[in-house]
Amino acid sequence: MGVSGCGKSSVGARLAARTGLPYLDGDDLHPTENIERMRRGIPLGDADRWPWLERCGQALAAAPDGMILGCSALRRSYRDRLRQSSGMPDLFFVHLAGSYALLDRRLSARRGHYMPASLLDSQFDALEPPRNDENAVTIDIDRSPDAVAESVLRHIGPCRSGVVAASGTI
Repeated sequence: MGVSGCGKSSVGARLAARTGLPYLDGDDLHPTENIERMRRGIPLGDADRWPWLERCGQALAAAPDGMILGCSALRRSYRDRLRQSSGMPDLFFVHLAGSYALLDRRLSARRGHYMPASLLDSQFDALEPPRNDENAVTIDIDRSPDAVAESVLRHIGPCRSGVVAASGTI
């Protein structure tokens, strides 16, 4: 989880390769209307996000052996919706966190993605980092995706038969 540009896709793919769990990019579950809004620089509101979060939760529920899902899950209420719609009250979240300056540089350099750097402010405004009472860990992203993935693996525990002990959403 995290704001746009934090590395959900690149780190998620690396984690999938190392754990044997499938990776799904939550961006692929956005309705066309959401993508077009973001492409035009219009931030999504809660009403836009609820159906998308339901789809993300349903995808998690359809993977009983675990999966890695890249999803912004910016607010606690969004994470709660994912827990509820997936039927996984202990769903584990990895918050990929970085400075505004780093994320702005990444988004400004990114080509071919519908999420413009101009929406970074709205993402930071919506962000509610996980609290101590949530099943989550925060990982600093100011290094390579491989190093971030290694850090995630150290925090979430060993793999057993391709299933991460605390499988969840990134």
